[in-house]
Amino acid sequence: MATLILVRHGRSTANTSGLLAGRTPGVALDERGAAQAAALPARLAGIPLAAALSSPLQRCRETLQPLLDARPELPLHIEERVNECDYGDWSGRKLAELNDEPLMEVVQAHASAAAFPGGESMRAMQTRAVDAVRDWNARIEAEHGEDAVYALCSHGDVIKSLVADALGLHLDLFQRIHVDPCSLTVIRYTRLRPFLVRLGDTGDLAALAPRETPGAGGTAEVGGGAGAP
Repeated sequence: MATLILVRHGRSTANTSGLLAGRTPGVALDERGAAQAAALPARLAGIPLAAALSSPLQRCRETLQPLLDARPELPLHIEERVNECDYGDWSGRKLAELNDEPLMEVVQAHASAAAFPGGESMRAMQTRAVDAVRDWNARIEAEHGEDAVYALCSHGDVIKSLVADALGLHLDLFQRIHVDPCSLTVIRYTRLRPFLVRLGDTGDLAALAPRETPGAGGTAEVGGGAGAP
């Protein structure tokens, strides 16, 4: 099946202000985030992308824009199911204040039981994101073949929940996963199981380019090294 490159959006004004942005409109990339986004085309150079998907929020679309400018032929699809978690009444509040809320301990240690007041549960967030990826895997493979690679720009909690699903981890353990702003996480999906190829990578991804199969004249799977899918 397809290989998915998960892009966390670049650093935002909410990140630098210590706010839980959620789905609050008007949250843009800050200066560093814009620079991170500008570096994305070079980081993905040499990797053929079948499509790009994005959360509908501004900071994700801004992160992908330099890549889209560099590849005008690359189609962009806005996917509501990879939107940020709906934090409800918590949206826009300072994280320092939220640390004193009893629910925050549940969010950190027992995420599968956490539901945000006026928002959604973390279980619902993971379910919709996993459903979206499964649907797009099938679509990308049907249209571009099983070696196809596509990119999806989303948010920290969403990406961590997708990684947990790929690793077979319970959602209660997903806070053990960390992805930096504008980091790249790569999951190679196969018929029987997914493989986590990169996690929170902020460096060179040249090794992810499809390799020629010796004597076959074609391309091998994405990745490399012992144990690669």
